[in-house]
Amino acid sequence: MSTPGPNDPLPVKARQDAQDWAQHMTEYMAQTAGVTLDPGSVEPFFSDCVGKHDEVREDGRYKLSYAVYSSAAREQHPEAVRKIRTMLEQQGFKIDGYREDIDGKVDTILDASQASSRYLVTVETTKGGLLAFSVRTPCLMPPTPTGAPH
Repeated sequence: MSTPGPNDPLPVKARQDAQDWAQHMTEYMAQTAGVTLDPGSVEPFFSDCVGKHDEVREDGRYKLSYAVYSSAAREQHPEAVRKIRTMLEQQGFKIDGYREDIDGKVDTILDASQASSRYLVTVETTKGGLLAFSVRTPCLMPPTPTGAPH
């Protein structure tokens, strides 16, 4: 698949569909890692798309940042990110950053991207010792309402 260009039309996806995909992806990563997510920790955040010159169009385009947390023991984090890394590579994601520890202390981070969709995923140890799973979308365009002019 080719990487979308800067002047290509934006991908069309309803906000709920984007959030559903992010939820599915974080659940799949957690299942792969063998950890449980805390459903009460879900944090979906929708924001406007901002252009190169700080312009914002009023046509509904948006980005989603979705996060959810696991209270898996800190000692489990390195093995969890290793398993997720393998799965993401098999799914065609590019690993953009990877670390298991700093100076022998567990402090994981895994950043990956998918060129075809421009989705970004991160799994990392938080300062509080939780394992955070996040998905960030590129700028997306909501579907045109039925009967609306194109």
